[in-house]
Amino acid sequence: MTLFHRTPPAMPTPETALRGRPTPIPTAETHFLSGRPLKSPVPAGMDQAMFSMGCFWGVERMFWQAPGVWLTMVGYANGFTPNPTYQEVCTGQTGHAEVVRVIFDPAVISYAALLRIFWEGHDPTQHMRQGNDVGTQYRSEIHCYSDDQTALANATRAAFAPRLAAAGFGPIMTEIHPAPTFYFAEEYHQQYLAKNPAGYCGVAGTGVTCPLGVATLTGD
Repeated sequence: MTLFHRTPPAMPTPETALRGRPTPIPTAETHFLSGRPLKSPVPAGMDQAMFSMGCFWGVERMFWQAPGVWLTMVGYANGFTPNPTYQEVCTGQTGHAEVVRVIFDPAVISYAALLRIFWEGHDPTQHMRQGNDVGTQYRSEIHCYSDDQTALANATRAAFAPRLAAAGFGPIMTEIHPAPTFYFAEEYHQQYLAKNPAGYCGVAGTGVTCPLGVATLTGD
């Protein structure tokens, strides 16, 4: 049986999920590249975004490389277990996805441009997996902080789906919903590929271009 015929992992329920802990797990104090405090509040005039698109090591690098991104951080979100550890998330019994939270300057990079990185940076037609990474933590999700973000996320999904279908891909599996609580991942996961340039990255796009017109849907 090949990887592509495996039964998709099952999500836990609130009753079956691991219990977690009441206090946050330790993480890095500053961003490895910029030196900015990792828990910095969103500065005035800036905005935030959150995405799940596979192993967060490679995903975070995609976003910190984008001009206008002020801060990136990796963690866990949209599950049931409070303050989970990486080992717990990997069991599939927390319900959390690996996520990247981004603080960005909308005067330099629009939310539409971040969505283009999201859509083109992974395979949104995969369910509970990316490449050889299989598990509930690798699902594709957009976590929205405002109604405007939700509207644009849905509009870009609708615009991208026909392009993927024309290239022979299946339907988009990405879930779009309000941003849940973000739990920081451990220190060694933060900016992992900056610390380990030859490290593993299993995230890859489809090679299909997200339509340029989506950037104009909100006037960006």
